[in-house]
Amino acid sequence: MDNSLLGLSFDEMKQLVQKHDLPKFTANQLVEWLYKKRCRNFDDMTNLSKTTRQLLNDNYDTGFHPPIKVQVSNDGTKKYLFHVEDGYVETAYIPDRDRATLCVSSQVGCKMGCEFCQTGKQGFQTQLSAGDIINQILSLPEFENLTNFVFMGMGEPMDNYDAVMRCLEIMTSEWGLAMSPTRFTVSTVGVIPFMKRFMKESKCNLAVSMHSPFHDERLSLMPVEAAYPISEVIHALRQHDWSGQRRLSFEYIVFKGLNDTKDHVRELARLLGSMRCRVNLIRFHSVPGVSLQSPSDKDMVQFRDKLNDKGIIATIRASRGQDIDAACGLLSTRNEMQL
Repeated sequence: MDNSLLGLSFDEMKQLVQKHDLPKFTANQLVEWLYKKRCRNFDDMTNLSKTTRQLLNDNYDTGFHPPIKVQVSNDGTKKYLFHVEDGYVETAYIPDRDRATLCVSSQVGCKMGCEFCQTGKQGFQTQLSAGDIINQILSLPEFENLTNFVFMGMGEPMDNYDAVMRCLEIMTSEWGLAMSPTRFTVSTVGVIPFMKRFMKESKCNLAVSMHSPFHDERLSLMPVEAAYPISEVIHALRQHDWSGQRRLSFEYIVFKGLNDTKDHVRELARLLGSMRCRVNLIRFHSVPGVSLQSPSDKDMVQFRDKLNDKGIIATIRASRGQDIDAACGLLSTRNEMQL
C-alpha cells in the first residue's frame, strides 16, 4: 500500500485507522471527506483532531492530483492528461445535451497490441492503482456534470481487474459515492476469466470490443483473439442472465471496406441472434502508421440499417473531438515524445 488514501476501500480505511490506534469512527470520517466531499487537504478535514490531521500529513497524501494538460474541442469534448508515477494517462470528457460521459483509463499503455490502437503501440508500462483511476473522476473540473462513466480509455480494464473493481466499489457503495452501477460501463477485449468474474461480482454494464465476427480477421486486428476467440467470448456471455437494467453491448470500429460487408452482417446476426445486446458502431479515427481507413457516413448508415434489418440493435456513435487528439493514446504519446 502506498501513502495515498484515495482509492482505499472502507475496510482498508478501517485497517489504517486501527494501525495508528485512532478512534474507529475516524474511518467513517475519512471516507466521507475523501469520497463524498472530495476534500483535497487533511487540514480541511475539520472534524478530525489536530493530532490526527498532523499524523495524516506526516505519513500520507490524500491522493488527489489535478490534470496537467487539457485539449478542448470545438464540440465541447475535453481530453485531460494526468501524470502518474510511471507515465501519463488520458481522460476524455464528452458532453452531449443533458448527458456528460467520462472515458476513464485503467493502465499506462496496454498489453493487447490491437492494430488500430495508439495506446497499444505504446506497449504496456504499468498498472494504475485504484487511486490513480478514481482520481481521473473525482479531480475532474466537470465532476458535478457527469452522468455516465465508461472504462474505455487507455489499457484493458480486465487486465487490471482488482484496481478497476475497487474503483467501482468506491463509486457505487453507500459509504462512497453511492452512484447507480448502471451509470458505469466497463470495456474488455474479451479476457474471459476476468470477464466471467465481472459478470458475477459487479452490477455494472459490460462492453465487449469485437470489431470483426470472423476469427482470422479479428486475429489480424486483435492478437487477443488467439487466446480468447470471439466465439468463446460470446458463449461465455450467453451463460449470464442479461435481463433487468444491466446492459451488454459490443463495440465495433468500422474500417472502410474491411469489416462492413454483407458477410459481416450475416455472421453478426448468427453470433448475436436472440442475445439481449446492442452493437455500437464507431467510425475509425486515423492513427499514425496504420493503413486502415475510415468509412464514409453513407457506408456507416448502410451497415447500421442492414444490421437493424437482421434484428440487431445497432447504433452509430457520434465522432467527437476530431479537431484534437481524438484517438485514444495520441495525447499521452505526444506528451511522452516532448519530454
